[in-house]
Amino acid sequence: MKELKKLNKLFAKYKWQLIGGIIVTIISRVLSLILPKYVGKIINLLNEYSSATEAQKETIGDDLTIYIYYILGSTLLAAVLTFIMRQLIIVVSRHLEYDLKNVVYQQYQRLSLGFYKQNRTGDLMNRISEDVSKVRMYMGHAIMYSINMLTLFAVVIPAMINTAPSLAVYTIIPLPILSVAIYVISREINKRSTLVQEYLSNLNTISQESFSGISVIKAYNLAPLMTEQFTHVANDSKDKNIDLARIQALFFPLMVLLIGLSNIMVIYVGGQQVIDGTIEVGTIPEFLIYVNMLTWPVAIVGWVTNMIQQAEASQKRINEFLDIDPTIKNLKETTTPIQGSISFNNVNFIYEDTNIHALKDVSFEIEAGKTLAILGKTGSGKSTILELIGRLYDIENGSLKVDNREIRDLNLDNLRSAIGYVPQDAFLFSETIGSNIAFGKKDATQEEIEKAAKNAVVHKNIANFTKGYETVLGERGITLSGGQKQRVSIARAIIKEPQILLFDDCLSAVDTETEEKILNNLKKVTKDTTTIIVSHRVSSAKNADQIIVLDNGKIIERGNHESLLNNNGYYAELFANQMLEEEEK
Repeated sequence: MKELKKLNKLFAKYKWQLIGGIIVTIISRVLSLILPKYVGKIINLLNEYSSATEAQKETIGDDLTIYIYYILGSTLLAAVLTFIMRQLIIVVSRHLEYDLKNVVYQQYQRLSLGFYKQNRTGDLMNRISEDVSKVRMYMGHAIMYSINMLTLFAVVIPAMINTAPSLAVYTIIPLPILSVAIYVISREINKRSTLVQEYLSNLNTISQESFSGISVIKAYNLAPLMTEQFTHVANDSKDKNIDLARIQALFFPLMVLLIGLSNIMVIYVGGQQVIDGTIEVGTIPEFLIYVNMLTWPVAIVGWVTNMIQQAEASQKRINEFLDIDPTIKNLKETTTPIQGSISFNNVNFIYEDTNIHALKDVSFEIEAGKTLAILGKTGSGKSTILELIGRLYDIENGSLKVDNREIRDLNLDNLRSAIGYVPQDAFLFSETIGSNIAFGKKDATQEEIEKAAKNAVVHKNIANFTKGYETVLGERGITLSGGQKQRVSIARAIIKEPQILLFDDCLSAVDTETEEKILNNLKKVTKDTTTIIVSHRVSSAKNADQIIVLDNGKIIERGNHESLLNNNGYYAELFANQMLEEEEK
């Protein structure tokens, strides 16, 4: 259970509820001893009744009534305490589940971008849902039944030994055999539970990717192939579940056999002792009740062990992510206000997962409030520059400064709060259009939302929708066209009025006329904002204060629009080609 030790700090938060649950459990189990004890006494009284005098019969009747009241009262009180026990322990398990999901989710938020490139969404979802649910069963039911089981053993077995020592020994002989069998079987359950969870993650991943890429699947007529792939993984998952079920199925038949042996021991050995006069006849039904009281705890040993082994396997998978140390850390706890000046000095960057050398000795400076445009071929390193400014990755060689301070020396939350970022692949949430725009500023008014949409030249499109800004988007914004998604993303970035705006080829899906309107609006709203525009179009870059051209991770040209045209290099050639295309249209 070494993996489950990680949960101890969560348990500490609810220690008083758990202690209360344990105390109530002990009291309820102690009260349960009244039933077999008084049933035995009742049987003995009935055995004496036939040979008793009339006066003795009257006394026996009174005693029987009292004993029945004892049994009813103790049973009722034990039932109430059992209800309280469940309310304390099971409710705590739900709180612990909530806390654990938050811990996992917060860790997901802290982990760096590279982590998500190396792990599949379906697997991440499975660990925060299915795996956490398995752990919850341990934190609630397994703990409750374990306490119940241990308490029963602690009170029932001494009561049996106190009543009839030799008979008690024969009765509990099968229990050590059960313990050994559970130990052997539980180890195998742990292995098979881990495999089951891994295959469930594979199923979730295939399902999630199929739903997200359904348009591609239909366009390429890949439905039969995807169905075949899903069926193959589903069959493997089914086989692993069947293997787990087979080993789990050994528990209950084994327990029924051992409990049956205990009952036979009670009847046979107890009968011999009654004949010999060692014990009274009432001791046999008393012991049968004791054995049946132990039946559920003994039976539950298998279930509890199964739950603990599954929880151990699931917590191990959760710990694999909880133990990952984020590569990007906030190294500055104090507040660091951001003005917006940016400086790259001989920056080199290599992506660890692909070993691509994205940037090679890149150096440039941009003053706060100025505009920089970055052009270049696909894969030249343009987007990497934006990712480094947002500190989605850390550089190992060179120097990257914001406001003349090394970027690592800035408070990470302050840095990212000061940035408005529009990615190349615009991502929108399955919320209303208004909520998606206000995502950049949670307290934004409707007037501010509409103003941002107008500056992004998307207000008219939204107004034409039946529900306007209350239109709920499909997953990843599928309701909108590519150009509309880009413009909503631009509105989301500018509504927060950041100190730094990063546009990653976010106008590629709009026509040149709309592009010109957006750029003119951006001039007005970003006049005091440091703006970096990554683009393939010269039209997006021509009005920038500074333009750099990248090729294979290196800066090959820099200057403003006029100076670069005079150089007759890549920029001038790109401008001529794009002007020719416009004329042909």
